[in-house]
Amino acid sequence: MSFILNLVWLICGGLSAALLWMLAGAVMFLTIVGIPWARATFNIGVMILWPFGSKATSRETTTGSDVGTGPLGLIGNLIWFLFAGWWLFLYHLGWAILCAITIIGIPFAAQYWKLARLSLAPIGKQIVWK
Repeated sequence: MSFILNLVWLICGGLSAALLWMLAGAVMFLTIVGIPWARATFNIGVMILWPFGSKATSRETTTGSDVGTGPLGLIGNLIWFLFAGWWLFLYHLGWAILCAITIIGIPFAAQYWKLARLSLAPIGKQIVWK
């Protein structure tokens, strides 16, 4: 069932949204300062590409402690929240509310809600598929 939902997601805008996130990540990667945020945008882009059957978990619980899961990750998430996180949260939350209005859109609303939570603090997260 998740395969069918992912295909519908891709056709109805998921592919273009994922490509835009990947483009943003590539631009951030070109600026040396933006590399930590580039990794986060690539993570979100991958999750947007195939959201059903995936979840974001802390890298600390799966691979151990690293730079993104420690104090520098917290600082990076605070900077992310100030410049991008809060409006990305509102964007995904708005789409979640719009999708939740219809019964058919409820599974898509759940995915937008998952993306909204991830967009608040993506540094130090890893995408895991079930």
